[in-house]
Amino acid sequence: MLKLRRGVVTRADPLAIRVGAEERRAWADEELIGEVLEGDEVIVNTEALDLGLGSGGFDVVHVNLTRGLDGQGAGEATALKLNYTSLQHPVEPVEARANEGTERRIPVLVLSLHGQLAPAAWAAGRAGKEMRVGYIQTFGGALPGSLSDDLRMLRRAGLICEHVTAGPAYGGEIEALTVIGALQAAGGSLGWDAAIAGPGPGIAGSGSALGHGGMAALDSAHASLTLGLETLIAPRMSSADPRPRHRGLSHHTATVLRMLLGDVRVPVPAAEHAPWPRIGGDDGPLDQLREACADRHEIWSREAPIDEYAASGLPATHMGRELADDELFFAAALAAGDGLAATALTESVR
Repeated sequence: MLKLRRGVVTRADPLAIRVGAEERRAWADEELIGEVLEGDEVIVNTEALDLGLGSGGFDVVHVNLTRGLDGQGAGEATALKLNYTSLQHPVEPVEARANEGTERRIPVLVLSLHGQLAPAAWAAGRAGKEMRVGYIQTFGGALPGSLSDDLRMLRRAGLICEHVTAGPAYGGEIEALTVIGALQAAGGSLGWDAAIAGPGPGIAGSGSALGHGGMAALDSAHASLTLGLETLIAPRMSSADPRPRHRGLSHHTATVLRMLLGDVRVPVPAAEHAPWPRIGGDDGPLDQLREACADRHEIWSREAPIDEYAASGLPATHMGRELADDELFFAAALAAGDGLAATALTESVR
């Protein structure tokens, strides 16, 4: 059963709710459930905070009993998101628009972590200032499209032109029922020059090889390859992650590269743009990447201007680590964004 509790809002921004005698941090998707104000009586799902989760460790408002019971829905929408759950709601999917065909062969950069989005989008914008780069939010992390502070900053800066939530993800500016449908629309009715596809904030995980949200990258890459689009994988790398499975080249990226049914490009920082440390007595991350790519995928050396990104004012922390503490993580994402722009600019002159 859902772990639902009654509470009273004690503060609207940032949201805090008193459940019993305890004041607890919370989050409300106001686009879905409506406005939440101080004094409102609400029902909250307390599971994540009670479990002590680092990602998503807050109560989530399920319904506002004071002012949330008069919603009118969306009228003539043709499909449902979160269908057959108590949060099902109507949407107008982008796949239903006229002119479904992919008019232009746009490149696609596939992420495995939401933390890669800001540096990748910034690097793409730096290299291709007039490009329209859109973001497709997939499963694998947070599903609500309104949760990401990083995305709001990128939209305000003009580095992401539009936000599509695909599959079970919902609440973006544009809805898609599938990732492949979103990619088809990106090159057609939406008129993007390039797409970035990856999960929302946080990531689901079980500590196993295949049971984690990073596997969404495999599905996204296959969707892109099926449409005949140039597909790039942003490698998840770190020189400071305390977990051995994510130090160097993350097992998330290595697994996806080994399981892919088609060939992709993997942009990496040029030697002068990132440290390539050896991790303990093991091979370094570049050696690990070469092993994962084998003779199938192309490793593509690209620019990764760390200092410029650090001065941009965009997010520069990852899992509590500052950019200076884990330059390799940011450098890999920057190189991926630079590669996306270079590919888009090449496609545009064909």
